[in-house]
Formats: sequence, C-alpha cells, structure tokens
Amino acid sequence: MSGNALKDTKKLQASFVPPTPPAPDTAQEYSESTHQSHTRSIADEITEKTFQDVSLCYQCGKCSAGCPVRFYMDIAPNKVVRLIQLGLYDEALSSTTPWLCAGCLTCSTRCPNSFDLAKFMDAVREVALEKGVDVKEKDILNFHKAFLDQIRHHGRSYEVGLVADYKMRTLNLLQDVDSAPGMFVNGKLSALPHNIKDKKSVKDIFKKTSGKQKQKPL
Repeated sequence: MSGNALKDTKKLQASFVPPTPPAPDTAQEYSESTHQSHTRSIADEITEKTFQDVSLCYQCGKCSAGCPVRFYMDIAPNKVVRLIQLGLYDEALSSTTPWLCAGCLTCSTRCPNSFDLAKFMDAVREVALEKGVDVKEKDILNFHKAFLDQIRHHGRSYEVGLVADYKMRTLNLLQDVDSAPGMFVNGKLSALPHNIKDKKSVKDIFKKTSGKQKQKPL
C-alpha cells in the first residue's frame, strides 16, 4: 500500500470515531453536569416517599386480581403504577383508584417482587394533594381530613367527633343516623373523647409534616 493510500485510510478510520468530550476540570463540575442531566420527576418523589423504586413492578397483575375493591376503580391498581413508570402523571394522579384503595395490604402481600403497592398508593394520594390535583372522590378526601383532625386534637380516633366532622364537611347529615342509637347502647360510641396524655407531641408532628405548601397543578 502506498504512503498516500495509507494516510487516506487513517483519515477515514478517524472519521468514524466519535469525538471524546472534554473531561470536567473538577469533581464539582462533573457533579453539577450530572445533576443537570436529570430532572426530578413525580416518579422520583414517589420513590423518595416509599423507599422503593417504581420499576420494581413488572406488571404481573396479581395485585389487581386479588384487590377486593377493584370493581369500583376506574383503572386497575397495577395500571396506576404503569402510568407512573411511563411518565403519564396527569392520568395517574387524577385516577380514582388510589382514593378507593382500602389499604388492606392484600396487594402488597401477594406481590412476587415485594413491591408495596399499598404504600405506593399512599404516596400517589400525597403527591396529588401537593400538586393541587382536583380529587374526584371528595367524600373520601373529606373522611381522611376528618380522621386526621381527630388524631391532631385528641391523639387518637374519637368516633363521635369523626362522624360529626365528616358530616359537616359532606353535608350528608342524615346518612346512617339510624345506626347511632344502637351503637351508643352497645358501647360502640363514647360521648366524650379519650385523649392521650402527650397530645402536644402529636400536634408537633402535624406541624412538622404539614408545613409543605401546595404546589401548582401539573
């Protein structure tokens, strides 16, 4: 092979080799460039809240097959996970499925990959509230708020206060009212709350965890 042909061959080989990016001068520059390449997503937020990666779910469907309230949900529980995996956050956060979850842990115990779906649903509800998503199941949201109010004020559940708070929020004043007399007679309801001794500690927990401001909707 002639000298000119050898030079042309080396030039052609070099044209197929991608240029090597310049190395960062310092470790800090490398860290900043790596951080900027990844935008924090809702999937990341859920991972931080649940201490588990959403990619653990491989969509076998055992959770949805065993869910006792699947019939009332708009989409299957495993599909909510799939929507988060695909980045379809609007559809996932606006679904009624996380709010209809009974928290019975059937899904979590059935999962062959130890993905805690009940914990995932808790995180989805929390993120939905933080993002200002309009919750379709408003009665369920009102029940959650009424229950937490009792814990905040008494340190434990106070059934009469819970029912009264819930009915004032939903204005379903006469719903199940015929059950009250029998429950009082059988000692299932107490007229007065049973407060815990250290209510201040519980209130401090609520202050620390409720300091987050609502973020803008997606």
